[in-house]
Amino acid sequence: MKNKPIVISGTTIKPGEQKTIDIPLVAMVTHNNVQMTAQVIHGRNAGPCLFISAAIHGDEINGVEIIRRLLKQKQMQRISGTIIAIPIVNVHGFITNSRYLPDGRDLNRSFPGSSKGSLAARMANTFLKEVVSKCSHGIDLHTGARHRENLPQIRADLTTEEVKQLAHAFGVPAIINSKIRDGSLRATGGDAGIPILLYEAGEALRFNEVCIRAGVKGILNVMRELRMLPRLKLKEQTKPSIVSDNTSWVRAPSSGILRALVALGAKAEKGSVLGVIADPLGSIEYQVKAPQEGVVIGRTNLPLVHEGDALFHLAYYEHKVDTVVNMVENFQETLEPEAPTAAPRKPTDGPIL
Repeated sequence: MKNKPIVISGTTIKPGEQKTIDIPLVAMVTHNNVQMTAQVIHGRNAGPCLFISAAIHGDEINGVEIIRRLLKQKQMQRISGTIIAIPIVNVHGFITNSRYLPDGRDLNRSFPGSSKGSLAARMANTFLKEVVSKCSHGIDLHTGARHRENLPQIRADLTTEEVKQLAHAFGVPAIINSKIRDGSLRATGGDAGIPILLYEAGEALRFNEVCIRAGVKGILNVMRELRMLPRLKLKEQTKPSIVSDNTSWVRAPSSGILRALVALGAKAEKGSVLGVIADPLGSIEYQVKAPQEGVVIGRTNLPLVHEGDALFHLAYYEHKVDTVVNMVENFQETLEPEAPTAAPRKPTDGPIL
């Protein structure tokens, strides 16, 4: 079946066309115009309309690079259906390296927004009206906050069968059955019957090669599941991920300097020491212990902590922790970039200083 034209921000994109659309947003205080840029790939044949968004939190930049690499894939020119890619949703925050908008609001707590509300409400309303409402599915790309790093994971409301299938299709080891928060993009999309996956990986203001590669691969996997691209042969498909229905943060029992002892993806046995907090003189130490057996899916990278700070995010599983840890190790080994090899030295190169 042939595709039909689609209209975004007053611009018509015909089947087989690819266009860059600038969607007007609230201007800067300098009166300079600001646009939310969308790249639209409109396949000749009918199929799902998938939006892929990044930087809803302006300092979460991994997703920007994921979308850039995704759009360079040759197979994107042969899709069925439509891709609407928005690498930078929160343009104001992206420019200033800020998670938030200039009005101090979190864009991902401002949906569905309003054309007459706050800056955040207006931006959320524009994104919803011009992009999300035109789509049948969505993938929203995120990272951890500043100084906080996440293991590549999918967060989704798995009570919906289609969302569950797409979450497993993405192909990361950790899937979190996550409740939907009021005012979030996922909540608004769910209310409109639009399944949305949230991909969490890495740290704010940092590129992480494994997380980026996993994001590109995962989106392509979802597109295959939606039949926007041909499916892989059975032997090439990934093993099903294991779902966690329960996660919690282990918090600092005291203020001080943290020495983390476990890495992302590591197994945490019940009662095991995850890290040690000491005062600057080293005279007093507090152990940070795991409340029960789980897998480390998030952790702080900042050594200076206050009592009550979130330090280690654990996902809990029923009798399958070792399986998840093995899956994480294999996953990371597969995507880890190879270390560059040094060129052999010539006799004329002289001594190494």
